[in-house]
Amino acid sequence: EQFRDFCVKNAAPCPLLEHTGPGSFEPRLAPGADIRTDLPKYHVWREGVMVEERQDVVDLCGNDMHGFLLGCSFTWEDLLAEAELTPRHVQERRNVPMFNTSITLRSAGPFKGHMVVSMRPYREEDVPKVATITGEYPAAHGPPVQIGHPSRIGIEDLAVPDYGDPVSLRDGEVPVFWACGVTPQNALKNARLPLVITHAPGRMFVCDVRNHELKDWPVPGEWSARPGE
Repeated sequence: EQFRDFCVKNAAPCPLLEHTGPGSFEPRLAPGADIRTDLPKYHVWREGVMVEERQDVVDLCGNDMHGFLLGCSFTWEDLLAEAELTPRHVQERRNVPMFNTSITLRSAGPFKGHMVVSMRPYREEDVPKVATITGEYPAAHGPPVQIGHPSRIGIEDLAVPDYGDPVSLRDGEVPVFWACGVTPQNALKNARLPLVITHAPGRMFVCDVRNHELKDWPVPGEWSARPGE
């Protein structure tokens, strides 16, 4: 319940779509699926340290474990493409660059820390349209949390992402940042729980809910670009 509370308090980086468990591994978002086997890659954490990458985690999941499915910005990347605003990392077949920031989160029990953001470069004149499209999907992180000025959120070098692959800025482009679902992994480091299993960055669960359905998906909590303030 404390992690669920953490998601509710930090709905921008942690839009909670479904909470399964204990011991339930078939989500309503994808009937017939198994969250222990159907992600492309898992990270296993012990005492706040990522110790192993795996293709499935069936043997690690006991009947006391809960599952949390969070929304993802990859949801609206298809919509951006339809608007002829395909993100650069998609064009170049790379993972999206993600960065640790100085944006503080609201804590819940042992869960606390700073927001992780994803970055996509856009021409300045395209940013309002991009923000409008993504802002219609709070269940997939919603609108940008910062436009330009990476140093204002604690990012020193856009060429060196903390997760994912680097994507360069071209002339006339500005970096646009969105809250990212890798954020809980920072909170898990601080919580130092005996065992936690997460998706590997950029290797998410694909559910059966279509984009237009997520547009009105209820997410507990209030969206905020600066939840800790």
